[in-house]
Amino acid sequence: MSLLGDVAGLLDREAIPFAVIGAAAMALHGVSRATADIDLLALDRRCLEAGFWRRPPGAPAQVEVRRGDEADPLAGLVRFEAPGERTVDLVVGRSPWQRPLLARAERFSVGELELPVLDPTGLILLKLYAGGPQDAWDIEQLLGGDDRDALVREVDTALAPLPPESHALWRRIARP
Repeated sequence: MSLLGDVAGLLDREAIPFAVIGAAAMALHGVSRATADIDLLALDRRCLEAGFWRRPPGAPAQVEVRRGDEADPLAGLVRFEAPGERTVDLVVGRSPWQRPLLARAERFSVGELELPVLDPTGLILLKLYAGGPQDAWDIEQLLGGDDRDALVREVDTALAPLPPESHALWRRIARP
């Protein structure tokens, strides 16, 4: 099984909600961008315990756990690497507003796997929260389709819990 399949399989067995995010999710929603890894999002802090990933069967080959400090917007990141495989990064969020994003993720075929993938609204919210130049470009691309007006309304409705910087970025992008 693939590295992504191993990680997703363990998350599924432990009943930890997760979803594909980042460039892989954007590609599934029609926005193509090159990337060297596959990003996942989960909120369960058990994912940051190194021993969690050392369970057979299908334990990922190499695991690096990075915990965020109190000032970090993330609880942490877990990086999985195996020879000949794309790196998998599991972003472990810490914000309650992220929970509904995972709940409404839709299942897509990702290679040979069926995995939950964040919807465009969820991707935009995460990218507004991150707030970097690449995130702004990604948001503009996601808004480039025929469903722009509906997507803007959905983001407007869900934006309240995000910090002021996210609101400012959204105003700049959605209402130029």
